[in-house]
Amino acid sequence: MGSCLSNFCSTGSVAAPAPARPVPAAPAQAQARTSPTVSLQAADLLSIPEPPPPPSPILIHQHHQPKSDDNDDAEPPIRSTMAERALSQVLGQLKHSPSMSYADANTLLSKAKLALLHLKALTPSPDVSSGLLALARETYEQGALFAIRARNPDAFTRYVQQLQPFYELPSSRLQPNLAERNRVTGLSLLLLLTQGRYAEFHSELESLANRDGGGNVGDVEGDKYLGYPIRLERWLMEGSYDRVWKAMKSSEVPCDEYGVFSEILKNQIRSEIASSSEKAYPSLPISSTKSLLFLDSEGDVIKFAQHRGWVVRDGHIYFPQASDDEDGEQGKDMSQMVIENTLGYARELETIV
Repeated sequence: MGSCLSNFCSTGSVAAPAPARPVPAAPAQAQARTSPTVSLQAADLLSIPEPPPPPSPILIHQHHQPKSDDNDDAEPPIRSTMAERALSQVLGQLKHSPSMSYADANTLLSKAKLALLHLKALTPSPDVSSGLLALARETYEQGALFAIRARNPDAFTRYVQQLQPFYELPSSRLQPNLAERNRVTGLSLLLLLTQGRYAEFHSELESLANRDGGGNVGDVEGDKYLGYPIRLERWLMEGSYDRVWKAMKSSEVPCDEYGVFSEILKNQIRSEIASSSEKAYPSLPISSTKSLLFLDSEGDVIKFAQHRGWVVRDGHIYFPQASDDEDGEQGKDMSQMVIENTLGYARELETIV
């Protein structure tokens, strides 16, 4: 203490204290041991990459939405075009192979109708184009023709019923194909004729003039497809079986499908002539009966006679006798006239041969 005072007194000031000795820095390992938590958190934060920024909703919409819109707008027309192309190809196969088996034709027709179902064109509607309506109509027409070739009247009738709405469309909506329409309609008339449905036959005739492009009665009868069944019906009503028989010869038939009905009509005519013969005569020679019934041999006459219950004896056919009355006499006169006309035609055929 005394030395300090003497020093102050001699210098007049207090001497500055000696500088403090620096403390050496602690080693890194020691620092880590003293604050492990802080050091690990900092290292982890430095090693984690920054997350990407969230995508913009506008960019998502622009990237994904147009694709779905484009698909919705583009795919249906493409599918429709493919269906129409497939339908046209099927119809081409049917038209160019009329001798195709009915089973194969049915397979193709099923494909065509499935295509129409996909295109929503099984029946006419305002949304269906005229070109597609024409394809649908042609599908049903081909079905009707194949049904007749297969001698399937029920299937033919169903196709004709499906065709009616198409045939009734105005020409401004669907241009009529008169040749095919009259061909199918004529076959329908022939079917009604062979089934004895005369009232429906005449109703159908009356409706023809009301169709667009149908024409008047003269035009209808002048058509090669429609005029054929009209003339046959008139001759059958008149009892002019010889004219019917002549018209059923292959050269007179409008097309092959019409020939399907020839055998049916021949059997009907034979039945009508047989009934008239029973009323007109007590008996006829077998040779005359052969010509009268348009049969090929006397053996066919004997088979036919047995089927009708006629008696065959001594080269003659004996018919069962009905009771005579006023109506019977009038019917007998008409039957005799029919038989004479038919026999006359049969003799002409024999002369030509």
